[in-house]
Amino acid sequence: MIIETKMKEKLLEEANQAKKMAYVPYSNFPVGAALLTREGKIYTGCNIENATYGATNCAERTAFFKGVSEGERAFIALAIVSDHPGFTFPCGICRQVIYEFAKDIQIIFQNAEGEILTLYTKDLLPYPFSEDDLAKTKEAKTNEC
Repeated sequence: MIIETKMKEKLLEEANQAKKMAYVPYSNFPVGAALLTREGKIYTGCNIENATYGATNCAERTAFFKGVSEGERAFIALAIVSDHPGFTFPCGICRQVIYEFAKDIQIIFQNAEGEILTLYTKDLLPYPFSEDDLAKTKEAKTNEC
């Protein structure tokens, strides 16, 4: 699904607002995300750090977890912004979470200069681990006996 320019602008605006809420005392690298549902609702997220980096949560996952925890499952676009001069791409864990809940959505990036790049889930994670892999594993084990 192609997102209209006005909606892209709205998502980027919401992501920039979310970025202001980031808790980043260790990296000083705030990131904001805005996730759009098929029904037009927007869930935002920011990165939230922890002294033990493994307990840190990225902006993208924060937005997805907020939406999923409210019962949403139909997402159509995600905006990701930061203060970095380049585009800030999701980490590997976030890419897998994006695929789990949004196998084919537009992902809109904006860098510190205001440049915009639009990609799709498959561009970020061309070889995802999915429910099909689990089914194949179960099937293989069943056929062993």
